[in-house]
Amino acid sequence: MKRLTLIRHAMSSQDFPLLGDFERPLNPRGRRDVPVMAQRLAATIAPPVALIASPATRAITTAQGFAEAFGLDDAAIRLEAQIYEATPGTLLHLVNRLDDADSHVLLFGHNPGFSELARLMADVPFAELPPCACVILGFEVQHWRDIVPDSGQLLGYLQP
Repeated sequence: MKRLTLIRHAMSSQDFPLLGDFERPLNPRGRRDVPVMAQRLAATIAPPVALIASPATRAITTAQGFAEAFGLDDAAIRLEAQIYEATPGTLLHLVNRLDDADSHVLLFGHNPGFSELARLMADVPFAELPPCACVILGFEVQHWRDIVPDSGQLLGYLQP
């Protein structure tokens, strides 16, 4: 079984008008939610996990908090530029290219793509994935390339 956990970045700040969307940091609520959600997820799933994040500041910061909860350093986070502003099709293509040596991958990214991908893959209890929420999907396949729409099952859903 392959497991994919989609984690939307924590709440970001709108307080820096000179920063572009890509550089926006987390706001105080986001900084509070990350360690709490990371510990909740770490108590729910077992390592090993692979971490892949959008290169946007808010996604990297969120991934760093989760890496810490799993006892990993920041070097364990792989950045994937395609996640930023990705469509569900782009995200599915990325999933299909994941390394089969990784049985559980945590992806850190953005809406609307993450919510749309989750709804495409399985029956999920949300229309929109809230900031810092985690949706854990399972797939009865040997290879990531075999994952297709409607082939997943919801294994867990955590929200702040």
